[in-house]
Amino acid sequence: MKGIIMENIGTIQSGTITSENTIEIAGKTISIEANESTFEENETINVFLYLNKEGELVASTALPEATVDSFGWAEVVSVLPHLGVFVNIGVAGKDILVSKDELPAFKSVWPKEGDHLFVSLETDKKGRLEAKPITEEEVMEDLEKAPEDFLNKEVGIRVYKATKAGSAVLTEEGYRGFIHPNERKEEPRLGENLVARVIDVKEDGTLNFSLRPVKKWSQKEDAELIYEYLEENDGVMNLTDKSDPNEIRETFQISKAAFKRALGKLMKEEKVKQEEGRTVIKH
Repeated sequence: MKGIIMENIGTIQSGTITSENTIEIAGKTISIEANESTFEENETINVFLYLNKEGELVASTALPEATVDSFGWAEVVSVLPHLGVFVNIGVAGKDILVSKDELPAFKSVWPKEGDHLFVSLETDKKGRLEAKPITEEEVMEDLEKAPEDFLNKEVGIRVYKATKAGSAVLTEEGYRGFIHPNERKEEPRLGENLVARVIDVKEDGTLNFSLRPVKKWSQKEDAELIYEYLEENDGVMNLTDKSDPNEIRETFQISKAAFKRALGKLMKEEKVKQEEGRTVIKH
């Protein structure tokens, strides 16, 4: 098992059917595993190549998204704390290990069964497949900008990087997003499936999300917080709806979108006004 065949383990290749359960690729005849389809002899089809439990090269007619050449979502099917987690890429009977070295240091945010990891495949020296979660650099290399009309939408997301600094996520559409710790009650797991609200569409096309519930009382709470701050500071603050999001977060621990909603409520009630780069209480 050398040359092109060895190099193509974990990839999708084209071959010619030679019998009911064999296919020829690059001059080598390979068994087709768990073949549920019927093919004609000499028919050309695509198959996924891998090593079975006996270490034999086999082909599958199930074509996974996650390969050596591409990333795809894989479902977590088992968790072994001393090893890592096994994921199903869509090939029957072929669960693949994501090493514990590729997972967060804190097991509290490890994925659970049913979660999904965005992975590609690699082979070790013996040709065995391993799964590797996507990195931040790889996400940014293939970044697709989210449309501005995503603001305030609730969308399905999955966590591809879990840290104390925040949770990096991908939407169902493939857009990259981030959840700041202030916008979550607890740290989501790596691979967890969530529904989150878009609170900012940034200039680079990435998204900021919140897991905080949207309720009228929460807007009132933010508005009251801002008004109390104004009262405690002689009715004036050097923040407006044009202020830097980081300054707003440092002052009120809320996102700029939440700040703008609360400020808009206060202005609609004619309690405050903005002038000369400041917000002041109306008397």
